[in-house]
Amino acid sequence: MQTPEDRPIYRLLTGKDDRAFCERVSEALEQGWQLYGSPSIAWDTENSCMKAAQAVVWKDADVLKR
Repeated sequence: MQTPEDRPIYRLLTGKDDRAFCERVSEALEQGWQLYGSPSIAWDTENSCMKAAQAVVWKDADVLKR
């Protein structure tokens, strides 16, 4: 199975919860990645902003959610 740029089949996208982060997730979906689990969000006290995380897996990956 070949992923774009030979990436691992699992990726955790993280960043400031803003439009740029949403665009990164959207781009991954357009490339063939699939959402894996629910997103996570937390307050970053050091930078005074919300941070988000979303796991994605490659579309052909045989991954079981447990």
